[in-house]
Amino acid sequence: MKILIVENEVYLAQSISSKLYENGYTCEIVTNMKDALKNEKYDAVLLSTNISGQNFYPIIEKHKNSIIVLMISYISSDTILNPIKAGASDYIQKPFMMEELLRKLQHLKMHERLLAENRTYKAYIDNLFKDTLPSQSITRKITAPLLIKNSTQTHTDAMVFNYAREFEEHLNFISLSSQNVFDKIAKNDFNTLMYLVNLQEMKSGDKSKLFNTLENKRVIISSTNPNEESPFESMVLQSDDNFFEKLNILTIDDYVKSVLTHFQDKLPDTELSKKLGISRKSLWERRKRYGIQKR
Repeated sequence: MKILIVENEVYLAQSISSKLYENGYTCEIVTNMKDALKNEKYDAVLLSTNISGQNFYPIIEKHKNSIIVLMISYISSDTILNPIKAGASDYIQKPFMMEELLRKLQHLKMHERLLAENRTYKAYIDNLFKDTLPSQSITRKITAPLLIKNSTQTHTDAMVFNYAREFEEHLNFISLSSQNVFDKIAKNDFNTLMYLVNLQEMKSGDKSKLFNTLENKRVIISSTNPNEESPFESMVLQSDDNFFEKLNILTIDDYVKSVLTHFQDKLPDTELSKKLGISRKSLWERRKRYGIQKR
């Protein structure tokens, strides 16, 4: 991490630089505002606001894409509030412990990284769902478990993420086909809405345990099985497109699993095995391997 230190107290600047260097940072020291305006990029700027007679706002504007920590002697609107409005990231009051400065830099660096990741994920999700938002929507704040049944997972995802944006909800996404599901659910903060997918892949015994665990919790559950049953309020999402038209290219195993999940309640095993081009014994073996129970 490359850091610019703007400080006219040379001893203080050198002391800060030495400590930062010991912790893996690269530092450059300037003692006036003019030198801080040179055309160079820094990950962070430590900016002293009490360099007599010099305007530090051009420094904030110049390095607005960097982390800017104000080093102030006293707290006021001129030293904190106005500079932060202008684009500074945070402040630290002199004299300060180096541990406090290191903690701020690490925290702000992580904050910047998470903001960048969130912008990327948001752009990706917006692009992913731009043509798939269903005509139905969740029109009220979720206060109890809600089961959404829809043959097309993407449509359910689009509706749930759109709901989260409109109601300013934080989502905790958990796949029920992943490991340690119940541990993940137990760690969920009540203020965070859980979004659980792949209910159709759980065994009936695990489903009963899940329903008991989720009672009175804020959670949206998704299943691609139109005949899914639960003790919770349910919503059937009507997809505009045929199920198979919305599927991405699947592996053979995923294709067979999808067919079993969605059509084993509608077709007898004889017809299913014929349509899949496998024997009834192979169909039974695959159902056992996938953990799909026949109703």
